[in-house]
This record gives sequence, structure tokens and C-alpha cells, in this order.
Amino acid sequence: MRLLVLGGTRYLGRHLVDAAIERGHAVTTFTRGQLATHESPAVIPLRGDRDPEKPPGLAALASGAWDAAIDLSGYVPRIVDASCALLAGRVRRYVFVSTVSVYADASRPGLDESAPRAALADPATEDVAAHYGALKAACEDRVGARFGDAATIVRPGLIVGPGDPTDRYSYWVARFTQPQVLGERDAEAAVPAPADAPIQFIDARDLARWMLSLAERDVAGTYNAVSPRGFHTWGGFVDALCRHPYGDTRTPEPVWIDPAVLATAKIEPWTELPLWLPAGGAAHAGFLDIDGVRAADTGLTVRSLDETIVDVSAWLGGRWRPGAWQHVLTVERERRLVALQAARES
Repeated sequence: MRLLVLGGTRYLGRHLVDAAIERGHAVTTFTRGQLATHESPAVIPLRGDRDPEKPPGLAALASGAWDAAIDLSGYVPRIVDASCALLAGRVRRYVFVSTVSVYADASRPGLDESAPRAALADPATEDVAAHYGALKAACEDRVGARFGDAATIVRPGLIVGPGDPTDRYSYWVARFTQPQVLGERDAEAAVPAPADAPIQFIDARDLARWMLSLAERDVAGTYNAVSPRGFHTWGGFVDALCRHPYGDTRTPEPVWIDPAVLATAKIEPWTELPLWLPAGGAAHAGFLDIDGVRAADTGLTVRSLDETIVDVSAWLGGRWRPGAWQHVLTVERERRLVALQAARES
């Protein structure tokens, strides 16, 4: 298969290109060239800019044909539409990576692909930080308008695994397997109660291989790319983290912090305490409990927690990024949480 990857030099794109090479596909990547391209001679690197208004724009894509394109880097409808318009008729299957953030109302658990999506109040806005979900929904519409039945829309939830440039899932792996990379840390680690609360994520390698299989099989449709509902809980996640200390590292003791204590301490959800969303936050009660049946029916599989944790821990062991861990719990804030929980229990 001749595969065009819009993006492809880091994280999900890196895993996607690796999987495509393993399967013997001819891969072309289109990037701005700001990061190192894939080292394999099987990859043809093209350089340009997704925004046609920024030279050299899309000139490198003016010729050529591919069996499939996988769009990893589309966030603005105008820019996505420009790529689609240029590639229509020269790409058999267009796979667009969207997000579960497109849903207008995440308060209800079990949202499937038919749930209403967010809409832009100002269709001209390109403020991705402020309107991420609604802009992705509009991008989906542009892809569908250009490619019709040749479009495949993939809506991942939280993507995790080796190479993750965020500090979300990786924070927890670091906290339990290599707390020293976070700096000073106590022997007790604060984790959000209750232990049976659902949590969802998808390993980037599972996502990459499944998307590649969709392109290979020419599969149309829209899919929530998430782990099955109830497959992961906070308790199961923490138990798995405790099973895999890195080297001779001593695993910290998890301390389950009641929601009331987290609220009293004014802990910032998702960032200061990564992956945690307060149960009382009705607006996002279903964000980590999305329906993924359609994706599973087309072959999306989920590897074990243990495998992802071990691989992320190994990756962290060789990681150096001075900007990491800037927004997660500080040792002082975590210490206060543990003390507040102890006071509550006594």
C-alpha cells in the first residue's frame, strides 16, 4: 500500500509509520521539517506547511497518488479543507484523526458516535485552544464533504504510551515506577478516590496499528477509538503501577484521597492531578466512559495495562526533557493532600 501520513515524526505518527514499515508499505510523510524525519529509507519525507497561506504551503503534495492518507495534524477546518481539496481524486481512503472532544455534551456516560457534536459560534475562528472540540468537528465535516464514503473518521480518547509528549499518563508511571524523575517525593503517593471510578485510554501503538488496518481494508465510517467501557478503573491502574518498580526503585504507598479532600485543596483536574476528573463535575462525567463498541467490532484491541506501563517506564528511563512536570502536583501539594486525608480519617 502507498500511504501518505500528514504528520508522522513524533508520538502517534512515529508509531504509525513504524507499523506501516513493518507491514511493507511505501510511506510518504508530509511535515514542516521542524523535527527529525523517520530514519528508515522506506520513508519519503516531504516538507511544507498544512496552511496554504504559509510558503511553501502544500506544493510538495501537488503530484502523486496514494492508496490511503492518514491525517494526524488537522485542527483548523480551512487548512484541512485545503489538503482534502488537493488530494481528492488522488487518495483512495482518507483517515482523519479527530477526538472524542467533538461531543457537545460529555455529561452522559456511554456516548456513541451518533451523539451531537459541538458547533462553532463563530465559524471563522481558528482558536484551537479555546474551541478544540468544535473545530475538530468542523474538520470532520470538511473531510466528509470532500471524500464522502472514502472518508474514515477516528475519534481517539486519551492516547498513551512511549513517546507521549504530555505529562498525563506518564506522570503516573513516573510517580510509581521512577519517582526520582519528578524530583523530591515522599513515600506516599496521592491518588484520586474512588478506586472503582472508570478511566479510559488507548495505547498509541494499538491505535496506530488499527488505523493502518482500516486503511488497508478500505473501511469507512466514524469510530470512537477508546478502551472498552469498564475495562480500566483507577484501582486496577494503581494496582498495575505498583507491580512494576523500575530497577531498585521503592514503590510508593498509594493513599486514596476522597473527592471532598480534593475539592477542599482546590486541586486542578486533569493537569495538576493528571487523568482525574471530579465526579461532581456534571459537564464531563462521561468523558472517560465513552462507548467504543464500533471500533472494537472493526478490530481495535487493547493491550494490558502492565505492558504499556513497563514500556513507558523504560522510555522514561532514557528521557530528558527540561520542560516536563511543570503543571503536575508539587511535592508540597501532594504532602498536604495526604495530611488532609489522614485528618479526615481520624
